[in-house]
Amino acid sequence: MTVYIGEIRMFAGNFAPAGWAFCQGQTIPISENDALFQLIGTTYGGDGQETFNLPNLASRVPVHQGTGFIIGQTGGVEDVTLNIQQMTGHTHAMLATSSVSNQTSPANNVVAQSSTGKLYVEDTPTANLANPVVGMTGGSQPHSNLQPYLCVNFIISLFGVFPTQT
Repeated sequence: MTVYIGEIRMFAGNFAPAGWAFCQGQTIPISENDALFQLIGTTYGGDGQETFNLPNLASRVPVHQGTGFIIGQTGGVEDVTLNIQQMTGHTHAMLATSSVSNQTSPANNVVAQSSTGKLYVEDTPTANLANPVVGMTGGSQPHSNLQPYLCVNFIISLFGVFPTQT
């Protein structure tokens, strides 16, 4: 099987085979890896004089280049906190009536004018309680933004056949 310099593969082992390196963004010397440097340059970092970086696929999903995506670009986050502008418009209405209460259970009833310890009445609601009563909800905590995954290692070939363009 032909192995091209710069080829990236998934590998189930817990070590990088000889001639390969983990794709963990590590800095390597150009002098020892000049063919690979000719292919990827400083796309993934490095000073371009003495060093360059390998791609960093640790905790990342690879995406093919295309519209809006260029080689070496990173993006995305593992946790997201939505703000109010990102939530679907909605209300937290709590309806009530001015009728005098005569029920103790909220089931099939609405909030009413309190009388003798009873808070509800079987009636049609006629008013929406003010915002301080229904108030704001939520804790502004981030939530996981990860798709289902299986963790494997990505390795890059340091040696092999230098690929030619077609």
